Amino acid sequence: MSNAKKVSVVLTNKNYLAEAQARDHFLTLDEPVAAGGDNNGPTPVEYLLTAVGGCVSMTLRMYAERKGWDVGKITVNLYQKQKQTSEGLKKRLEEEISFEKEISEDQRKRLLVIAGKCPVAKMVKGETEIISSIK
Repeated sequence: MSNAKKVSVVLTNKNYLAEAQARDHFLTLDEPVAAGGDNNGPTPVEYLLTAVGGCVSMTLRMYAERKGWDVGKITVNLYQKQKQTSEGLKKRLEEEISFEKEISEDQRKRLLVIAGKCPVAKMVKGETEIISSIK
């Protein structure tokens, strides 16, 4: 794949501490103490929420700029929620999007559609195949 993106993650020998590299950037992942980690960094789920929120906000900014809309600062709050159902534990992500500047109802409707088109959100919704192998 010519446009392949690569992130390497190495789990250290210390509980759940993992180190990741994306291009020239280094990230730390860990679990909270209550889950057996040392709380040295966000959890994988927190990074996933960050990725979705970052992608949604950037996608909305690009669209608003193309339309000439000044929406000001864009805030995306994300939550992973779960509940027990008769079919088992069901998890979902909820996002709350807000804009610093006032937007019209038509803009609100359009921006909500555009938020769902962010590439990371589409991946999370299951539109990207994951192929695993052990080398």
